[in-house]
Amino acid sequence: MNTFLQRVVAHLVRKGHLQITGPGGETHSFGDGTGTPVHARLHTRHAERAITLDPMLAFPEAYMTGEVTMERGDILDLLHVVYINMGPAGVEATWTRAVEGLRHAFRRLQQVNTPLRSRRNVQRHYDLSGELYKLFLDEDMQYSCAYFERPDMTLEEAQMAKKRHLAAKLKIRPGQTVLDIGSGWGGLGLYLARAFEADVLGVTLSTEQHAVATERAQAEGLNNHVHFEIRDYRDLNERFDRVISVGMFEHVGVNHYRTFFDKCAKLLKPDGVMVLHSIGRSGPPCATNAFIRKHIFPGGYIPALSEVLPAIEKSGLIVSDVEILRLHYADTLKHWRERFHANREKVLQIYDERFFRMWDFYLAGSEAAFRWQDLMVFQIQLTQRNDTLPVTRDYIGKCESALAMHEKAHDHEPRTKMTRKPRKTKKTTGS
Repeated sequence: MNTFLQRVVAHLVRKGHLQITGPGGETHSFGDGTGTPVHARLHTRHAERAITLDPMLAFPEAYMTGEVTMERGDILDLLHVVYINMGPAGVEATWTRAVEGLRHAFRRLQQVNTPLRSRRNVQRHYDLSGELYKLFLDEDMQYSCAYFERPDMTLEEAQMAKKRHLAAKLKIRPGQTVLDIGSGWGGLGLYLARAFEADVLGVTLSTEQHAVATERAQAEGLNNHVHFEIRDYRDLNERFDRVISVGMFEHVGVNHYRTFFDKCAKLLKPDGVMVLHSIGRSGPPCATNAFIRKHIFPGGYIPALSEVLPAIEKSGLIVSDVEILRLHYADTLKHWRERFHANREKVLQIYDERFFRMWDFYLAGSEAAFRWQDLMVFQIQLTQRNDTLPVTRDYIGKCESALAMHEKAHDHEPRTKMTRKPRKTKKTTGS
């Protein structure tokens, strides 16, 4: 382990119990010896040099290739040691500030998400094998933050609670029209159609998700109420009573926030309600994590609220409610990663070891960022007029209770699962 990297780690890690074995076989200890012991091994000089120069990208890449392995503890344990020393603001060590500063300076160039580029970015992640997502998501294939009303909730229960929570904030009336921007595998749109007899249009840029969602609507006999299209939200011209977007805004890109909200204002009827559910950060604006941008979500960006609210204000939409979900996504990711690991052999049958390690780091790193850094989820409720909704939030809880009773009364009814046979997927070594 080279002297410079050793000194930097010693300066950063003052708390915890971290050991690192370098490519030459020597082991160094860092921290005050408290907490869970964590031991990582660097197998190559190449990985050691790369991590010294750019740890935010090189460390996860070395973990992907097996040039870094965990001798004691796992990757989440290691990230815990790092983050408790960095603090919730994620302050980088001095030698990384220049690199991260450049990434922040050029972040707008990385997020020129034209319609064509947006579709390519979506396909990179969401058009992976559907069998992969079935291995770790809940039965309804909700690929966004769940809502844990109780800490002992199962993933399925928490995802159902999320759908209730969002539906209650929309305050839908039977027969209204709903636009779901970024409709995923169709679960939320189908839920709104079942619960409210709403007419739902879901738009997505993923061919895999569109095919599954369409099949589910037909299988449930809801294709007269729910329709899914491969379509960019910028191409829509209809007007809707309600608009919802869950887990899509992270792909819009900071350059396009004004376009997004201007378009939503045009799509929403004068007495309409919109709910936006997105990952955000409680700290100031920052560049997208280099590993996430390169290997997981190209073109993605996690905004600070200070970047979102000005675009809303300029669109003419009114913010009627903002809720911050803090640890809900950390707990969601914990469930996902546990299921991912439990199905390791099945993942390897679809892809390969490098892919497994890449996604392991993605899930662990994301959980760590929500648990110990500044990531959170915000739900912003928007209207065209300030008298559209009740003046207190009591109606949200009442609607959730009514929906829960309705679900309990109908829980014996069969629901379609994602049963579409996936297209054959070649082995891949990732991006």
